[in-house]
Amino acid sequence: MSAHTAPPPASRPSPALGQAATTPRGDGRVYLDYAASAPVRPQVAEQVAQDLGSGLGGWASPSAQHASGRRASALLSQARARVAQALGAGPHEVLFTSGGSEADSLAVIGRVMAARAAGVERPQVVISGVEHPAVADSARVAQSLGAELTVLGVDAAGRVDPARAASALDPGRTALVSVMTANNETGVVQDVAGIVSAVRQASPGARRGGPEWVPVHTDAVAAVAHLPVDFNAWDLDALSLSGHKLGAPVGVGVLVLRREVALTPAAGGGRQERGIRSGTQDVVGARALALALELAVAEREREAARLEKLRAHLLAGATALPGVRATLPVQAPHLPGTAHLTCQGADSEALLMDLDLAGIDASAGSACHAGVTQPSAVMLAMGHDEATARSTLRATMGRATTAQDVDRLLAALPHALEVARRASALRRGSAG
Repeated sequence: MSAHTAPPPASRPSPALGQAATTPRGDGRVYLDYAASAPVRPQVAEQVAQDLGSGLGGWASPSAQHASGRRASALLSQARARVAQALGAGPHEVLFTSGGSEADSLAVIGRVMAARAAGVERPQVVISGVEHPAVADSARVAQSLGAELTVLGVDAAGRVDPARAASALDPGRTALVSVMTANNETGVVQDVAGIVSAVRQASPGARRGGPEWVPVHTDAVAAVAHLPVDFNAWDLDALSLSGHKLGAPVGVGVLVLRREVALTPAAGGGRQERGIRSGTQDVVGARALALALELAVAEREREAARLEKLRAHLLAGATALPGVRATLPVQAPHLPGTAHLTCQGADSEALLMDLDLAGIDASAGSACHAGVTQPSAVMLAMGHDEATARSTLRATMGRATTAQDVDRLLAALPHALEVARRASALRRGSAG
């Protein structure tokens, strides 16, 4: 891994394992949904308030020629350099977006449109079967635009075999390979560096940006706060991240993109971000993301050890209950703060509702449409049946999570499982 990390703004005492890095919530609830969105960091909130209220001009348009605009442009450049340093990239490779979803969409659809513009009649997009909807849905949009979509199978842990990824390629026609760094649902970590290496070996001698070059993109949204991520060391072509998973406000993200890799913008406008992404840049948001990323990188190793201990405690307690097991195999590489459970016979929707009533915010991979819980696409891709894919619980922990929070979940879980299993039985009865 690269040593490109920014120093923390200020040193502070390190919390003990199991002790939260920041003060817990004051409303008495337990928040275990960090994978969906993390609380804004106090340092970031303070900076945002100062930026919005100061005369620095961070709220001005960076494209303007007056003094406030020039100041905003300088602040934006500083934020870009800070993000690049934290990710092992160059400042010119950092494009600010509205979030991770837009970054994913730009990468996938933009690559297909660029390939079409270069004369490739039917560009190929290769993704894994466990991608975030931002990638999977964008790939389907690309398919509607004439692309061929290849979906890679995964093993029982949800991981992609690098050799399988390489064998799916058609150099000269493959517009993009996209495999996420870590799964937002189960927390399994992919061998991104191994996948990139296998892709490179499949097209030896190809020049980056040339007709035979196969660009590789990774959605690192779920990973950056917990794992070392290095754009250059992994030899990536594109990488997405989102600020609100790091402790910045919702509404700002990043696409890291090599200059040699062409993207065709899907939307018109001023093309402020390297001619690819249009819209007046959010300087305040970019600075917030840069600070949140620096703080996450500075505390990452310490927090990973603390969260791993909490995860082990949660899994040990939960899997002692009848019909509950950890979804991932013990040996599977995983995010330290993500505990994903399979709860036999327990409807995910009812399970989450009862936990909510107990003051616990958790999640599941399944989605609810028109009152009907849909099976998790990730679980189905991993080979589970529909009943199992409707019976999951995801608890994701972060910098304010304590051992007491985990204990509260474990205390509430038996009743929630009982309620959820009754709901499942009633649903099966009504269906029959």
